[in-house]
Amino acid sequence: MSDVPEILLTDPDVLRDPFTAYSPVRERSPIAKLSAPGFSMWAVLRHEEARKMLSDPRFALSPASYQRMEIPEHCRPYMRSMQETEGPEHVRLRRLVAPAFTPRKAAALRPGIERLVDDLLDSLAGQDRIDLVTAFARPLPMDVICALVGIPETHRPRWREYGTMVAAGDGAGLAKAVPGIVEDSLAAIANRKLEPAEDVVSQLLQIQAEDGDRLSETELVALVWQLVLGGQVPGNLIANAVEVLFAHPAQLAALREDPDLMPGAVEELMRWCSPQLLTVPRITTTDVRIGDVLIPEGEPVTVAIAAANRDPRAFHDPDVFDIRRAAGPAWHLAFAHGPHFCLGASLARVQTEVALTALLRRFPDLALADGLLRIPDPGTWRLNALPVTLRAAVAN
Repeated sequence: MSDVPEILLTDPDVLRDPFTAYSPVRERSPIAKLSAPGFSMWAVLRHEEARKMLSDPRFALSPASYQRMEIPEHCRPYMRSMQETEGPEHVRLRRLVAPAFTPRKAAALRPGIERLVDDLLDSLAGQDRIDLVTAFARPLPMDVICALVGIPETHRPRWREYGTMVAAGDGAGLAKAVPGIVEDSLAAIANRKLEPAEDVVSQLLQIQAEDGDRLSETELVALVWQLVLGGQVPGNLIANAVEVLFAHPAQLAALREDPDLMPGAVEELMRWCSPQLLTVPRITTTDVRIGDVLIPEGEPVTVAIAAANRDPRAFHDPDVFDIRRAAGPAWHLAFAHGPHFCLGASLARVQTEVALTALLRRFPDLALADGLLRIPDPGTWRLNALPVTLRAAVAN
């Protein structure tokens, strides 16, 4: 135990640049202890060991993996999403839900996402300086979720407020947002039962397994909640991506010159500046050995995505940002791996591709301004403010 390196999550270097801070520790050991006042957990730092851990049933998600939210009691059944289930229950839910979230389904949603992006960018035209986080990156995922769920357009400003509360992670804000999300979701589901449309809720209401099984109303609302939480990923990624691209002007110029590079660029951005720095911790169901370290039963274990995605054993020149990086035998872990691979990964990819492509096309003079504000959070790499100047806009 004494040979296991320790990383202090409140260390200013870790908060300022976790990708660099984790690197020397990863080269010493495949696993470390992460600690904060009154808290500690194990972290897998290397790519191969991380993939194995995320696929190993001895590391299980459970209620202990999540912080308890102070929300009204009647909302609690709707908060237990598929992400918290394991074993046969998880297999059942994944089987029922997965057909609505395939890459083909996400591609079919692209035209609708393009319209939402254009609407948001239209609203920015004529402004010289904006905060890209609050004006674009944060509202877009909530607009997409509203379209997926069938939330009336008149309610979308309210859902943007919900998204802001969830992104803030504030307890009082969450307590206020959750009942509204539950009530609006139940209303949307009831409406789609009467009037099916081309949205995900309508599809899920129609999906029925061969044995007659289908999602319950509570499970549908829990899925919407999971989408709301997952929707923070593309929002944070879009803002992170703009910051990173402007820090690498040659890469930005190449992307502007050839928009066909965007799909590969999004994958590299996910590897380079994934919003999720740590996976949701799994709890060991028995004693488990990783490398030379024996982890006792009942211990929390996470994957340090920030470390695994820069592992030189998995990626050539991992500390070089390259939007033309060829896909190799290893792949980034920004969407995790194994049975709990992110359900909305394809949707997040499409949103990010569409958003960045349109932003760079519509505002060729886009530039960063002073006032960038990054939230010091050891679990999430996210900006709270990204001021930019728009200048001239190209007609849509």
